[in-house]
Amino acid sequence: MANGLRDLLRVPPGGPARLDHRDPDDTPGFQGKKAKARAALDDLAPVLSDLQERLFAAATGGSRRRLLLVLQGMDTSGKGGTVKHVIGHLNPAGCRIRAFKAPTPEELGHHFLWRVSNGLPRAGEIGIFDRSHYEDVLAVRVHHLVDKEVWSRRYAEINAWEEALVRDGLVLVKVFLHIGDEEQRARLLRRLDRTDKHWKFSRNDITERGLWPQYRTAYEAALERCSTEPAPWYVVPANRRWYRNWAVSRLLLEHLREIDPRFPPGDFDVEEARRRLLAE
Repeated sequence: MANGLRDLLRVPPGGPARLDHRDPDDTPGFQGKKAKARAALDDLAPVLSDLQERLFAAATGGSRRRLLLVLQGMDTSGKGGTVKHVIGHLNPAGCRIRAFKAPTPEELGHHFLWRVSNGLPRAGEIGIFDRSHYEDVLAVRVHHLVDKEVWSRRYAEINAWEEALVRDGLVLVKVFLHIGDEEQRARLLRRLDRTDKHWKFSRNDITERGLWPQYRTAYEAALERCSTEPAPWYVVPANRRWYRNWAVSRLLLEHLREIDPRFPPGDFDVEEARRRLLAE
């Protein structure tokens, strides 16, 4: 993985997404099985934790750097599971997590980027969006909730907004969790088989599944039109949960290492403080 996992999973800016050419069972950048991936995750955990602490500490010294992980994907692709596993590596006190459902009446009264702007991480934080502003070029397009002229101009609005955030110190890690049609069916059936998973199932899941081709078209358009140099999209094959968890954690690691956060210097005389403490 000489060029990093990012190069393997990135949707090239200006290039086609071609999800039909990306195997959701694939494991780019990883050689091995589930046990090896779990061991690799255990090795990543303390490194991610250290980098998060450095990022948080750097903000106390005036750094504007922060990171936002955006998770999108079809139903059952594992957005919630990814959040759970990613947070397992981090200190929750330095995280800001938002799950975006159907907009409220108040949110509908504002520009579509208003509600996500309110959930952005502050300096030094790591934010995670379970769904995001991209629903406004996905669900609204598939369900014809707004006119085409409305959702079609949102791609440019999103790109401009994201570029401004990047200039202000935000690092965007946008991940599409790519599962296959049959894998989704199997996951929905498993929810029906287990009474403790019935709360996660809705009749609407079947309706949404019937719109798979329309969602595929909408996702490809979003990936192609909004994968930019400042904020590229990454397609993570997600049929194998263990690979999904490893890949997203690895993407976070690569971006945090690139930020290279440093502990800020103290604004006090160390020896004087030591003398005062010892003199008590």
